[in-house]
Amino acid sequence: MNFNPFAEMPAFVQKEMEKLNEKISPFMKKASRYALFSFPLIVFSIMNLVILIFAVPYDENMWITVGIYAVLGAVGMALSKESKIRRKEIEKMSMDYIIERINKSEHASEQMKTKYVTLIKEKPITALAQFTAFLQEERRRSYY
Repeated sequence: MNFNPFAEMPAFVQKEMEKLNEKISPFMKKASRYALFSFPLIVFSIMNLVILIFAVPYDENMWITVGIYAVLGAVGMALSKESKIRRKEIEKMSMDYIIERINKSEHASEQMKTKYVTLIKEKPITALAQFTAFLQEERRRSYY
């Protein structure tokens, strides 16, 4: 089954969302890979550290194994942090694209552009909804 989150949107909105998606998709793939590898590394290392420390009798060579699992956990946490940093960059890129697209509009008035840019900057969580509303209003105004 092919899932398209933009399937219910009008064609002109889908076109803009596809342009945005093309711009951020390489970065999304990398961030997703980091997140995908970080979680198993963290869980694997924590589980093994707990087993080693509490269930296995003390051995002189145990500290080497503990060190290896600690390093694996640290790598997993570093990948997780990098994934979060990449996602913030993706959000910033999306915001920049949306604001640039709004400012490039030929059919929208300066007042309308300012209104939507301000709304997007004040509430970045609603940026896609505001952008969709802008595109619909722009489309409506282009017919008049």
